[in-house]
Amino acid sequence: MRLRRAAASLLAVCALSLAGCSSSSDSDSTDTETTAPSEGAEGAFPASIETKFGTVEVDKAPERVVALGWGDAEAALALGIQPVGASDWLEFGGDGVGPWSEGLYDESPEIIATLDPSYEAIAALKPDLILDVRSSGEQERYDRLSEIATTVGVPEGGDSWLATRDQQMDMISTALGQPEQGQEILDELDQKFADTSEAHPEWQDKTVTVATRTSEGWGAYVDDGRVDFFENLGFVQNPTLDELPVNDNGWTVSVSPEQLDMLDADLLVGFPIYLDITEITEDSGWNLIPAVQDGKDIVISDELSQAFSLGTPAALEYALDEFTPMIEDAVK
Repeated sequence: MRLRRAAASLLAVCALSLAGCSSSSDSDSTDTETTAPSEGAEGAFPASIETKFGTVEVDKAPERVVALGWGDAEAALALGIQPVGASDWLEFGGDGVGPWSEGLYDESPEIIATLDPSYEAIAALKPDLILDVRSSGEQERYDRLSEIATTVGVPEGGDSWLATRDQQMDMISTALGQPEQGQEILDELDQKFADTSEAHPEWQDKTVTVATRTSEGWGAYVDDGRVDFFENLGFVQNPTLDELPVNDNGWTVSVSPEQLDMLDADLLVGFPIYLDITEITEDSGWNLIPAVQDGKDIVISDELSQAFSLGTPAALEYALDEFTPMIEDAVK
């Protein structure tokens, strides 16, 4: 993630658990059920969306949408809906979206704080729908938002930003009356991954480690969207990581400086959070890992790291385009 106070809000929380906030790209992980009638001229309404907080009903096409969850605004923009208010989790500035989604607003949204949003500012926008799908899942937050407008909160099991890519698009596209368009976006992205994987048979069953370093130490992702990204290209998660206890967040493991050899894999991907990239590239322990010595490592930062972690379809397409030549160079 961009290291200019990168995601000073969400990452402050994530860093406590080795920056584990998830951005799943697993196309098979959609657990949330959504139902809506056949789409008509004004969208598929009324629409029902199942959430952790119960079934949310959207009777007609919303005209003023506020998107607060991690990547929720980009999901809406992909469907042609421009939120009047949005949260800029990664501090992109401007319209609060990455370069892969720039230019999609006709009028800039009001930027709403992330972890501690101003409910007064949200209410002042007079929304008729609030999207808070990839969010913390706190009952108090949901209750306060629901007092302002109909709110689509996290899916069941989606607390702590664990809503998957598919769940996020599924829920948001249904709430906006465009479930078929949402599925088309997901299908197109899945096809891009499938095409890239098919073009690179040499990647099949190669092991991969996705590692990170924060001020608290080293760690690696397991059962997370960042790992799914590479599994969708034919890689398999480094089995050595299975020997380590999973942290309380459920998707990272901690690795001591003396254990960095456990990160070794056919492809080793790393990125720093709240640290300069040199904290990885110039670390003596990192440079002793066989994968690094063999040139099989990729260390990312800035836009690529942001896209990789944000996990919206547009961001993942950007990440796929950027990563592909890097992987080709590393895996020979």
